[in-house]
Amino acid sequence: MSDRNRSGLQQLLAQLPAVDELLHEAARRGLTDLYPRSLIGDFIRARLAEIKEEIIGRQTGGEEIFPAGSFWAAVERDLAAELSPRLREVINATGVVIHTNLGRSPLPDAAVARVAAVAGGYSNLEYDLDSGRRSIRYANVEELLCRLSGAEAAMVVNNNAGAVLLALSALAAGREVVVSRGELVEIGGAFRIPEIVVQGGAILKEVGATNRTHLADYETVIGEETALLLKVHTSNYRISGFSGCPETRELVALARRHGIPVIEDLGSGNLLDLRAYGLPGEPTVGEVISNGVDLATFSGDKLLGGPQAGIIVGRRELVEKLKKHPLNRALRIDKMTLAALEATLKCFLDPRQAVAEVPTLRMLTMGTDELRKRARRLRRLIRRQTGELTGLEMRIAPEVSRAGGGALPMVALPTVALFLRFAGKSPVRLEKALRQRSVPVIVRIVDDWLVFDPRTLLENDFNEIAVACRELFET
Repeated sequence: MSDRNRSGLQQLLAQLPAVDELLHEAARRGLTDLYPRSLIGDFIRARLAEIKEEIIGRQTGGEEIFPAGSFWAAVERDLAAELSPRLREVINATGVVIHTNLGRSPLPDAAVARVAAVAGGYSNLEYDLDSGRRSIRYANVEELLCRLSGAEAAMVVNNNAGAVLLALSALAAGREVVVSRGELVEIGGAFRIPEIVVQGGAILKEVGATNRTHLADYETVIGEETALLLKVHTSNYRISGFSGCPETRELVALARRHGIPVIEDLGSGNLLDLRAYGLPGEPTVGEVISNGVDLATFSGDKLLGGPQAGIIVGRRELVEKLKKHPLNRALRIDKMTLAALEATLKCFLDPRQAVAEVPTLRMLTMGTDELRKRARRLRRLIRRQTGELTGLEMRIAPEVSRAGGGALPMVALPTVALFLRFAGKSPVRLEKALRQRSVPVIVRIVDDWLVFDPRTLLENDFNEIAVACRELFET
């Protein structure tokens, strides 16, 4: 660049307002009443840098040097975006009930109310109101868990992976843990049983083959260094065909003869017999405990339909060891989780109440007649918002929902969904537009149709989807 051009460029840049001047203008516009001054300064500098780059790129003053209107609009937009919540409410129209990426189970109304009640103030989290002394923070749910599972004792940590890790660390560190090769699973987030065993300080002892493990395989490897037998729910997959493994009762009987415990990782867990609602039988926690396992672990936010938590139930002697282990403190849950879990567990004292009030169970047990009514209702609301819009097609047809979250693996839940498309508009772009709304609507695409599965819609979602569709086709 010649000296002359450089001088001209410097003159153009010198016409830009100073940051201090712009901060005063921001105050005059009322921005400092809404946003931190330091944050306003950061975005002012960032937008000024962009304007400088444009001036340097064109090296001419042919256009407005400082477009004040667009500058302040951009700064205000940036500030609003920066301070908007990153964790946002979304509408799940995918039909995947326990959708891990969308926060898994929506809480029952009673659980939401209890969280709100304890979140804004103090609570008796670790305080016994009768004695006036310190107590254990999960004491308020232990009795409920024992009543619902038939176990002697119970405790709660932050998630099921933590529950398994704690059990192995407390009961098997430095010794062998025997697991069937068919149960060395990996689930979401690269959670692998072999790595958890090692992380717990134990030595993994694999038995059997991927598809078949016999009781004799376990008996062959049990020795003085064996700490326990671990049985793992395979969560996201099933081995079919020429396959098999010992029943829990058989493992328990074998372990009793050798004086070692059996731990069963149930994954999603289940307090309600879903067979009564036409769903495939997942063993309930109560059934597993009655089979004689010494400890069972499961999640609070899957089939239980509560908050994320890792629940441990079983023999008092073993649960007490876990409570006293140093790792327990690192895995403990907070007051909001406890409040939500207690309220959710109380729903299960009456199975009918659980199905009616726990959203996850209500969605899983919803029949096709109700689903068809919900799909028709959604179509009617969309028509009301869009009118007889040319090019808009909607049809109601059978589809398949999924439980998700590693629960009820391989089970297809019959549903009735609303299929929607708009002539001349890409379904991929429509899906993206729905996803990027202030209240995002998450849908699936099947054969160039947007699919809205009413199984996973909450009551307020119907009108919001109808409004979203009107906005979608107005653009």
